[in-house]
Amino acid sequence: MNRTEFVVATAIILLVAFAMGWFTHWLLHRFTRVQGGDMAEMDKLAQSLHEAEELRDQALAYLEQREAELMNHISQTEAELKAAMEGLREARHEAEEMRAYIERMHANG
Repeated sequence: MNRTEFVVATAIILLVAFAMGWFTHWLLHRFTRVQGGDMAEMDKLAQSLHEAEELRDQALAYLEQREAELMNHISQTEAELKAAMEGLREARHEAEEMRAYIERMHANG
């Protein structure tokens, strides 16, 4: 291989290496770049996500408040039920005493 053939072969090898590098760079740039329209869409999606998170936080706060109100209502209802059951127990006891008194009066009378 003489000097001219060596220079031509080296030039072809370098040209092929350059072409392969340029093509690889073009492919990577094509698949990884963020276009201007995509950036606006990403901003829009980020804003939507932020709004959704705020709505979620508001909903959670409302649910916690509502749960506390319902638990308070349940405890009040249980207290009223307990008082009503105690009143009913006393009324039954008085009714039994009245029956016994009436039966004694009829037995004596």
